[in-house]
Amino acid sequence: MRTFFMILSRSKVMQWLVAHFGPARLIARRFTSGESLDDALAVVRGLEKKGMRATVNFLGEKVESREDAGKVAEAYMRILQRIHDEGLQATVSVKPTHIGLGLGEKTFHRNLEKILDLAGELGTIVEVDMEDSATTDTTLESIRQLLEKGGPLRVALQANLFRTADDLKAIIERGGSVRLVKGAYDEPARVAWKSMKDVDASYARLIELSFAPKGRESGFYPAFATHDHLLIEKVLSEAASRQFPSDGYEFQMLLGVRRDWQEKLVSQGASIRIYVPFGTHWYPYFMRRLAERPANAALLARALLSR
Repeated sequence: MRTFFMILSRSKVMQWLVAHFGPARLIARRFTSGESLDDALAVVRGLEKKGMRATVNFLGEKVESREDAGKVAEAYMRILQRIHDEGLQATVSVKPTHIGLGLGEKTFHRNLEKILDLAGELGTIVEVDMEDSATTDTTLESIRQLLEKGGPLRVALQANLFRTADDLKAIIERGGSVRLVKGAYDEPARVAWKSMKDVDASYARLIELSFAPKGRESGFYPAFATHDHLLIEKVLSEAASRQFPSDGYEFQMLLGVRRDWQEKLVSQGASIRIYVPFGTHWYPYFMRRLAERPANAALLARALLSR
């Protein structure tokens, strides 16, 4: 099922079908804030009233030219400025290929550095998404260089990849920040665990590593992006056993997913940040949400069949 929806995420025919059927678009809106920045910031304001923070993502990936990559970087700078001007406590979340990684590491690095410079001036941070494993090395090399310069950033690491424990240790030693995710891409067996049981076990080990004494000493800040209640409970248990302060880490969840746990964590005094995507290029993101949870796919199928 997961592989099927990952294939559909690249289908122009399916994209046209979903985009042109009203009920399907409404389902997609459960997971995205809308197509404009105003839509996204309205959602951010609503989340903050509920005691949650947000990270705003301008949807898109794999731009075709350096000019387009530069325009996306400028768009992120406008987002940062709006967040600051409105007094919101949000970060921004950037996909590497959206700001030019596919066009060369220099293009990506230059655009990310521009975004980081403004984020630093405004007192916030930039969260860097992680895409498929073919981009991991170049993404992390730029992250390493920018962390050495004191860049205000947090990078996503994927628990399904064999290499992630080593990557996490390296960032812990530098005192950076990581958003730990399970991994939404269909990776080859030579680089990643394929069964969810193995991925969950990897995630649990990485939770323990994130709370290791060395991280506390270096100022490392972990963000646990999961909707799995067993892993959430694992985080809470580890934090309690290590006497880790609630403001020393956070949970992250996707807009529209596990709202019950979002509210529960807030009521328990935990820090939680919601991923708030917006933009016209919402179809691939939507397909990945369907790949992660079959119940979401059933909603889409019923919508399409009802037409």
